[in-house]
Amino acid sequence: MGTENLSPVKSSERQVILDALRGFAILGICMANYPEFSLYTFQSEAAVAAMPTAEADRILRFLLYMFVDGKFYTIFSLLFGIGFSIIMTNAARKGKSGLRIFFRRMLVLTAIGFLHLMFIWSGDILVLYALLGMLLPLFRHVSDRGLLCAAAFFLLFPVLIDGAAEASGVWLSEPAVRRQWYYCGLYGITEKNFGYWLRDADSYAQVFQFLVQGAWVRVQEFVDGNRYFKVFGLFLLGFYIGRNQMYATLENRVRLLKAVSIYGFLFGLPLSVLYAWSCMNGHPFGGAAHTIIYTASVYPLGLAYVCGICLLYIRWKEGRLWRLLAAPGRMALTNYIAQSVIGMFLFYGIGLGWGAGVGLVQTELVVLAVCLFQALFSRLWLSAFRFGPLEWVWRMLTYGGWFRLRNVRQALQD
Repeated sequence: MGTENLSPVKSSERQVILDALRGFAILGICMANYPEFSLYTFQSEAAVAAMPTAEADRILRFLLYMFVDGKFYTIFSLLFGIGFSIIMTNAARKGKSGLRIFFRRMLVLTAIGFLHLMFIWSGDILVLYALLGMLLPLFRHVSDRGLLCAAAFFLLFPVLIDGAAEASGVWLSEPAVRRQWYYCGLYGITEKNFGYWLRDADSYAQVFQFLVQGAWVRVQEFVDGNRYFKVFGLFLLGFYIGRNQMYATLENRVRLLKAVSIYGFLFGLPLSVLYAWSCMNGHPFGGAAHTIIYTASVYPLGLAYVCGICLLYIRWKEGRLWRLLAAPGRMALTNYIAQSVIGMFLFYGIGLGWGAGVGLVQTELVVLAVCLFQALFSRLWLSAFRFGPLEWVWRMLTYGGWFRLRNVRQALQD
């Protein structure tokens, strides 16, 4: 089956609300990720307590657990599932299946994610998204009710896994932990210098050594957090939303949007307080109970964010805020990778070396500056070009052809 008649969605066909939600998610993901780039996450309790902003940092850390942690990858995962539905719909409209294009798209994303994981930042999520995304076509003929049931199963299943692990004392991540410490021993990374290694690195070779062991840490995080089940459940929910084109008929969904928003905040906010307290105190109720709290707080609040933003969009469609959010959302892949490169430059020893010396408050101020810069840069870039740089490369490798990068208007002016 050929791909010659298939092409990516045109700029004129894009849904502003989806790009705005993607831009909003990019902001939240940066807020969640930069405490690791600044090495704040890796500091000992004594080092954290000695920082000038220690008290404010502790309050902000609680608020980040409450309002940010898990909520923004929830949004991003939903959007990924919606994107799959758009690819399938676009292909069906042209009499194609779209599967070959989708799998090529996922293979290219896997390669981009792997390069990001191994050479820039160990906290990559793209590889997981791409590999799990390849399973979505298995559900393309499942009924709407079946999709919702499957999504609920994958979102709730981690509770059973953590309960079984806690009861048996068997942890599936142990092989990954052993590999991580093998590489730590090989390179001389210890618990004592772990939090300072990247700040003290005076060559990329030392950064790469940390990234190698960090890749195994990432595997451990995915396994311990059952992230693959959670992400895939959100993919399916997003696919359901996209297949029914809810994003394109928001005015007809006001009652549903209000209900999800109200109940999401009503249940999600107080439970997010409990979730933040559990995180700050080492999961005192146990791993399975913490997973229950996570499930009951993160997903409702994440969905409330989405629905709340959609309601605001319905009311103020012409607001400048949407253009400001949509621009970085249209270049989400470029901005996601760029955040990592900027983080390396700001906080690692091969750059400015700010890491391990700044508190959480200072870190999040840097986040705001980075995201504002990206929003302005994205608007400027898209005034002259059709795609973000990485989005352009991704599309060409996916569709196997050349796509004009410059806008027609800009090309004519030149």
